[in-house]
Amino acid sequence: MTSPNLDPKQTALVLIDLQQGIVGRTGGPRTGAEVVRNAVRLADKFRELGGTVVLVNVTFHPDFKDRLDMPVDAPMAFNASALPPNWAELVPEVGPRPGDLLITKRQWGAFHGTELDLQLRRRGVRTIVLGGIATNIGVESTARDAYERGYHQVFVEDAMASISAEAHEFAVKTIFPRIGQVRSTEETLAMLAP
Repeated sequence: MTSPNLDPKQTALVLIDLQQGIVGRTGGPRTGAEVVRNAVRLADKFRELGGTVVLVNVTFHPDFKDRLDMPVDAPMAFNASALPPNWAELVPEVGPRPGDLLITKRQWGAFHGTELDLQLRRRGVRTIVLGGIATNIGVESTARDAYERGYHQVFVEDAMASISAEAHEFAVKTIFPRIGQVRSTEETLAMLAP
């Protein structure tokens, strides 16, 4: 298990859905507040070293017609009329800060239908460091797409949480090791070469 140094100029921190309406809805293995604390440590280090910080949120048009609504066996519980007005706002601890990229998505993954890939490639980014909520939904969907686009990936396990500890563990132990490297916040910070 090698951990090469990460060049901050070619690496982006991509944080998924650390927003008011999602951070409080985690089920494990850690709280949203714990995820945010680790995400802030990572973002602060990336900013200090001149790296790219990408903050991704999910939201929909007021009529919700851009929300996927397919026939599925286990639909996500979603009541548009019950969303608080600040549902899509990023938690203030995370940002945004000057220089951060803001990406708004309309589905689980952050690549499809957004300019994420364009913004990363124009900045010379070859590696993405991923964190956010939910591990096996927004983070995993983004990660699978990033892998198919040829990005090296580092998954910061303790900067993620999901709807359950079991869902988180499956992604971290089964999917992520096949498409990148799983590390802790401490290990990732140590990989960032000044």
